[in-house]
Amino acid sequence: MTVSGSNEATPALGRGRFDAVLVAGALGVNNVASYLLTLVAARLLVPAAFGELGSLLAVLVIGAVPALGLQTVVALRVAGDASPRPPGPLTALGFGTSVSITVVALLSTPLFVWLLHLDGPGAMLFLALALGPITLNGLWYGTLQGAQRFGTMSRLVVTEGAGRIGGTLLGLMITRTPTGALAGAAAGAVVVAFVGWLICGKPRPTGLDIAHVRDVLHAAQALLALVLLVNLDLVLARHTLPEDLAGAYAVGAVLTKIAYWLPYAIAIVVLPRLASDEGRRRVIPLALGLCAVLNVIVVGGSALFGELGVRLIGGAKYASSVIPLWEFALVGSLLSLVQILLFSRI
Repeated sequence: MTVSGSNEATPALGRGRFDAVLVAGALGVNNVASYLLTLVAARLLVPAAFGELGSLLAVLVIGAVPALGLQTVVALRVAGDASPRPPGPLTALGFGTSVSITVVALLSTPLFVWLLHLDGPGAMLFLALALGPITLNGLWYGTLQGAQRFGTMSRLVVTEGAGRIGGTLLGLMITRTPTGALAGAAAGAVVVAFVGWLICGKPRPTGLDIAHVRDVLHAAQALLALVLLVNLDLVLARHTLPEDLAGAYAVGAVLTKIAYWLPYAIAIVVLPRLASDEGRRRVIPLALGLCAVLNVIVVGGSALFGELGVRLIGGAKYASSVIPLWEFALVGSLLSLVQILLFSRI
């Protein structure tokens, strides 16, 4: 019995490592694309406009929390299911959540125009339109993640990098405004959502289950607290700091995002294994250890090469800024550990 169990565990461990490499590679492509977007934005926009774009993108991430909640619930519901498409009730849940988030974002536009000191509602309107398909993508990611189809999921992640992030970059380069960047993000997100629908077998919504709605609300409220910790400081910086300082703060916050998202592939791969008590006890210590190793590298590199990092991220305009990058990296690193623990409780 012992030998048999060992033989079964070895392929599972090898497959888990391969899955992690696939997802990490896809997320790495997206992170590079996001980094290039930051580089271009910091050089095309004046510090005030760069701070505005940074705060808008932070709002976009916060608004995408229901997508993360949807992805988590769907992944846990379909864990172990090899079906190429989500069940009808889960599909209805995804489309319903997508429409609801879009409506809420549109109604919140005047509030964010005031909060972020925007010149008009255009950027927020495009942001609201982007949130609908971004939320729907949570359904596709959750379906692929729960069925442990990580190869297909990795391809969809790369598609999102090319579509949504690429659309944001294209809009920014054409218009050289935050509004144009958000318009590009909305267009790209629609394309990615359509591709995800095709990949997952063109599912149709049927029979919404209220229990699923409660599950998404539960997961989303837990994840919201974490996402707010990662992103709310950019919104507050835009609201309270002088415009040039808000731009400098946005440069430092890039390291927070890098440190937070770098270990995200680990969280994606281990989530289906957290559906059981035995799985949680086995994988959580390993996941935390791997995250900690990555965290040490990021924080140490930020402390040693902080000035170089500021120049690489922000360009010449920020060369004289005193930005403690290692502190931003430390915050993101600690939050990445919290993310693993939070998934284990959901």
